Amino acid sequence: MVHRRNFIKQTGLALVACSIAPGFSFTSKEKESLGIQLYSLRDTISQNPKKILRKLANIGFNEIETYGYNDGKFWGLSVAELKEELTKNNLTSPSGHYDGNSLIKGDFENFKEIISVARELDQKYIIIPSIAENLRKSKSDYLNIAEKFNEAGEICKSAGITLAYHNHAFEFKRMDDSTGYEILINNTDKNMVTFEMDIYWVVRGGHDPISLFQKYPGRFKLWHVKDMHKENPELNTEIGNGNINYKEIFNNAKVSGVEHYILEQENFEMPEFKSLNKSYNHLSNLL
Repeated sequence: MVHRRNFIKQTGLALVACSIAPGFSFTSKEKESLGIQLYSLRDTISQNPKKILRKLANIGFNEIETYGYNDGKFWGLSVAELKEELTKNNLTSPSGHYDGNSLIKGDFENFKEIISVARELDQKYIIIPSIAENLRKSKSDYLNIAEKFNEAGEICKSAGITLAYHNHAFEFKRMDDSTGYEILINNTDKNMVTFEMDIYWVVRGGHDPISLFQKYPGRFKLWHVKDMHKENPELNTEIGNGNINYKEIFNNAKVSGVEHYILEQENFEMPEFKSLNKSYNHLSNLL
């Protein structure tokens, strides 16, 4: 039998232990990382990228997905300068979008530079954001793309990086008994190539993200989270204001294998940072 005095003493010690080491508390929950694709701010970021990064950090974002690498720079910043700004604002960049059309054609020379840039930024994912239309006209084209992705994925893996592909809606066009997207997933090595699911484009392409999670569990390590405007499906809106059921989608996150949630919005009906703040708050509640 535990005496009342001993019970109080033991309980008090337990509470002290929890306050010292909150990781042991049953009620503590580690904050999920939440990122943003900087393409969302493509109209303004080149004007003052340092200010943009600072404002995003102030909203609460802690991960940045890059785009726009050209001639050794991002929006006028060298790779080293960008890394410095990320560090200054307690931001990391686990992923970046880089042009992959040359490697699809069989030219891997430029890809070596991309790997070097990604490593300097400590990026873990190199993402091919799209495929030029002239390179994806047939089923055989998609089979060739999958083959090149496997080759590039192997090169990435040797550098400690994972190759990923970001979809739009064109990949869901039927080709005989399949779609371009299915061809890519079914013909790439899951140990070499993963996928960044753009949920908006999946829905706009007439497909259900959850069904894809269930059909290809673990293949979607990154998500692009953006909502579809209720009145005009060609437009985005703040997360929670559109017609995509993100609560249900987030309830199925585990089966998808997702590790990084990345907000993207391609158009705004209110000031950009007011909109991004609303989406951030809604996503934080979902997480």
